[in-house]
Amino acid sequence: MYKILRNILFLFPPEWVHYFSMNCMKAFCSIGFLKKLLAAGFSTHDSRLTTHIFNLQFKNPIGLGAGFDKNAKYLRELECLGFGFVEIGTVTPLPQQGNDKPRLFRLPKDKALINRMGFNNDGVKVVAERLRVWKESSEFRVRSQESGSIGSELTTHDLPTGQAGSRLIIGGNIGKNKITPNEDAWKDYETCFKELHPYVDYFVVNVSSPNTLGLRELQEKESLRKILMHLQMINNGKAKAKPLLLKIAPDLTQEQLDDVIDLALEIKLDGLVVTNTTIGREGLSRESGVRSQESGGLSGKPLKKRSTEVVKYICEKTKGSIPVIASGGIFTGDDAIEKLDVGASLVQVWTGFIYEGPGIVKKICKSLSKINN
Repeated sequence: MYKILRNILFLFPPEWVHYFSMNCMKAFCSIGFLKKLLAAGFSTHDSRLTTHIFNLQFKNPIGLGAGFDKNAKYLRELECLGFGFVEIGTVTPLPQQGNDKPRLFRLPKDKALINRMGFNNDGVKVVAERLRVWKESSEFRVRSQESGSIGSELTTHDLPTGQAGSRLIIGGNIGKNKITPNEDAWKDYETCFKELHPYVDYFVVNVSSPNTLGLRELQEKESLRKILMHLQMINNGKAKAKPLLLKIAPDLTQEQLDDVIDLALEIKLDGLVVTNTTIGREGLSRESGVRSQESGGLSGKPLKKRSTEVVKYICEKTKGSIPVIASGGIFTGDDAIEKLDVGASLVQVWTGFIYEGPGIVKKICKSLSKINN
């Protein structure tokens, strides 16, 4: 069924389709009984899939990567689709439009996407306010369920009410504004960290997007040390510290990977997200033609092998002491199992969601449940 719908949707520009589809789902979920039907249809409840990591409890290990819900507008809808966690962002201190359109391209023959979005987002204050509303409504829902009286107080459709008994973990992916020079980047990360700290469950520092000029230079060891240690200092001063992770590029050399690993071990970083999109274009089919040469980050099936290699290298080199969230080329249950088998603790989908449809989480969870029998 989704393949037919996908063929129709793929006739239209990718970025327009993204917002059109999610806004349709938002309207659908604003009607109580329809939302319950959707949540029941995509339910992934299986206690065997519960994952404990970062002192957090994930109802399942399947998450949605940053960049899909940049502005935390669709948490209710994504929760209904069964995700165990959603990473919002990348969020910057000031709102920004991102790069010129078109900036998102499909490569259907390769089951891939190229994007050069450029951290388009509403700015940290707007996103933080949405997350505040989400958190307060979620806490109300939990209290109501515990007392056995889910009441009629929540009548505003903007307040999310996901699957009964669920607990969607929210990650905050943070970056710097395009106009901020690299020497001042730490200030942008500090601003986002402080604003989002009360409302997210964990943080991811994004210095690996290829779509902000000069950003990847911040992956160098000393630049990273300055940013991460500053955030750790702020974190340790909070009543409750939040897990702090780093997202890395798949294009790092072995020497650069070793620097990241050494630094992560040295400063006791909570984890790594492996990997972001790639600037490489190896292995693409001829059918992708000129589209494959668009500038930006490539994601999807072509990234699968390299992402798995980097996950495996890090997990083996650290003997599993640094938890890894694996991202890159995950479309099926077997793809997720491959990442988990080489040491990942959690996995994220993004491009796979576009090509496989809203049932992707349920399908992957079903595969994971089978191996846990």
